[in-house]
Amino acid sequence: MTTVYTIGYEGTDIDRFVATLKAVGVTLLADVRALPLSRKKGFSKSRLRERIEAEGMQYIHLGALGDPKDGRDAARAGRYADFRRIYRKRLAQAEPQQALEELAALVREKSTCLMCFEREPSECHRLIVASQLPKGISTFHLFGDEPSRYVRNAAKLPRGRTGQSTTAAQQELR
Repeated sequence: MTTVYTIGYEGTDIDRFVATLKAVGVTLLADVRALPLSRKKGFSKSRLRERIEAEGMQYIHLGALGDPKDGRDAARAGRYADFRRIYRKRLAQAEPQQALEELAALVREKSTCLMCFEREPSECHRLIVASQLPKGISTFHLFGDEPSRYVRNAAKLPRGRTGQSTTAAQQELR
């Protein structure tokens, strides 16, 4: 089964973020932020691309999969039902649908990780993006604040466990 990883950079720094990606064998970082800017050092598009490529990975910005401003505002206010409704409406449009098709093709070719800001997948639109990928692509959520857990548990990761669901693998990492 093909796995797509997801990660948020909230609560981590660029070094631990990159170490986490490398620990699980990511070869492509797919930035799904609408606006790939950050006040956090190393996470704005240009700097992030430079760092990712310097580490031997590829970077792509899929802005069409970004959360619109009203969705971001709803999430910030803790109105997650509104946030999900707004984002699903956006995702139904032609441009995001094309970007989803492009992403699905990339996920099948490369070890891909979706990135956004929020640490918790349930508070981020990347969870919805991952859920819209075709059947046969499972999702594994990474947390960039402790990359050593993925090094210690490499055998339990989806890429090393054929036949095991990503849910079971994630439970074992806790």
